Amino acid sequence: MKIRSSKASSVFFRWFNYILLALIAYVTVFPFINIIAVSLSSSRAINAAEVFMWPIEFNVTAYKSLLKDGQLIVAMKNTVIITVVGTFLNMLLTTMAAYPLSKSRLKGRGIMLMAILFTMMFSGGMIPNFLLVNSLGLVNTYWSLWLPALISAYNMFVMKSFFEGLPEELEESAAIDGASDATILWKIIMPLSKPVIAALTLFYAVGWWNSYMNVLIYIRSTDKLSLMVKLYQMIDLISPELMRSGEGVTRTSITPEGIRAAAVVFAIVPILCVYPFLQKHFIKGVLLGSIKG
Repeated sequence: MKIRSSKASSVFFRWFNYILLALIAYVTVFPFINIIAVSLSSSRAINAAEVFMWPIEFNVTAYKSLLKDGQLIVAMKNTVIITVVGTFLNMLLTTMAAYPLSKSRLKGRGIMLMAILFTMMFSGGMIPNFLLVNSLGLVNTYWSLWLPALISAYNMFVMKSFFEGLPEELEESAAIDGASDATILWKIIMPLSKPVIAALTLFYAVGWWNSYMNVLIYIRSTDKLSLMVKLYQMIDLISPELMRSGEGVTRTSITPEGIRAAAVVFAIVPILCVYPFLQKHFIKGVLLGSIKG
């Protein structure tokens, strides 16, 4: 009887977990599915609140409206440049800072770590940062975005903790063979650090892709704006124009809700396409880099 009771409770617990996880997955994925359905539905269906999990009266008018003048494509190109260059600089500088700080033999290591930790709790503020960037002549250039954000202190500590968890014997054997610190880092440590590299790369890339406030503050040329700023302008300022009669667009074929939904999809899909390539390292990198820290 005890064996049967144990098996029954195990089966019940398993199915309870399946149902619970399915509900969590549904709640998580539903908003995205709904926003895609809204972006591909007619204005009548949207206004009548008929759209739920799939498009009603399928059309791509909202996407055509966003793309018709080419401004969004330019903003997409700008965002790709900002993201790729910014992420590369972030990872390069973060690695170069984390590796030496992970070594207890580094003189002044404690003072440097305390100074970096101080920056996580206190900052100069928006106005001093703007005055500094402006005095350097970086306003209206992408360096005004990249230079103040070269290193995230939190991400540096995560990578430092990961490096500290690697076996010291690997470095000692390489040093005996005559390898320099730079050789040890790039040929031994970095290949073993793929999980934390993937995790931090994704953190940095998502941050650059979603960059909005700094672009709004420092970039003045309309042809240099990022995707998020351009989408905001199009949604908040240009959507009334998109609703007027135009080439293939009429007041009855498009709504502000449809434009907003299309803009959200347009902004999210590219970064989602990158995630599957980093996902297998993502969780492992975050856990391994944070346990010891």
